[in-house]
Amino acid sequence: MKKLVVPFAIISMLLLAACGGNDASEGEENQVSGNKTITYQSESGPVDVPENPERIIALTNAPNVLALEGKVVGVDEWTNTNPLFEQRLEGIEVVSEENLEKIIELDPDLIIAGTHMSNLEQLSEIAPTVAFTWGKLDYLTQQLEIGKLLNKEDEAKEWMDDFKGRAGAAGDEIREKIGEDATVSVLETGDKEMYVFGDNYARGTEILYQEMKLSMPEKVEELALESGVYTLSYELIPEFAGDYVVLSKNADVDNSFMETDTWKNIPAVQQDRVIEINTKASTYSDPITLEHLLETFEKAFLESE
Repeated sequence: MKKLVVPFAIISMLLLAACGGNDASEGEENQVSGNKTITYQSESGPVDVPENPERIIALTNAPNVLALEGKVVGVDEWTNTNPLFEQRLEGIEVVSEENLEKIIELDPDLIIAGTHMSNLEQLSEIAPTVAFTWGKLDYLTQQLEIGKLLNKEDEAKEWMDDFKGRAGAAGDEIREKIGEDATVSVLETGDKEMYVFGDNYARGTEILYQEMKLSMPEKVEELALESGVYTLSYELIPEFAGDYVVLSKNADVDNSFMETDTWKNIPAVQQDRVIEINTKASTYSDPITLEHLLETFEKAFLESE
């Protein structure tokens, strides 16, 4: 895909045109531009951001922002296709770092991006831009940093403490029911392969392994714990399947392997110990996703016979 590169001068012209063509809302613009600022300590250094941002474009970490009721006007396409956020994103535009003109039209006062993205300098010319490196922070620290950025650190901390307590208590109940030595695998379907996950790769892994203290099979610990994810062929699934299997099922791929003897003969499958979750609703580790998965796991482990 050819990348769009827009010189700073053109960006300035677009910004002036946008302001000049919107006289009716001049009072509102002055109010936004006059918003008090706070200094956020980003990975690349301090960034002055609005104390109470009113028009956030979240090219990354949009679910974290939504969980804190941030005022979002633009999100990435992956967040937009997630069924958990459908109602929250009504009327919100889908944007990317490549479409600078669209971003300018949305008139953001804060942009959240990834350090891997292009056009970061151009984005910072449009509005204060904070970039995060994917995977650098654990899931709780990431939410805390978004809280600091949005001047909602207390709300973020309150959720963190409450969630850890509830997830830990649920884990105690689950281990008491299934046994301390019972193992749990988290698998995901692909086009021609399977994926197995460690303890920090979304799909509920942070809940199951970090907070609930459930055990993973030795094979999973050996090959997926450090890397986060390991790719395997269908034939090898039995070697990675625990006493319980959380199956992240992707409806967009061929799932016919579930009709094979290899799958049907796995003990967890035969004993009805497979917990299916929707891949599209499980690929983030934000509070909204985690609350959904915590409820799913509690029902599956504690309310089943």
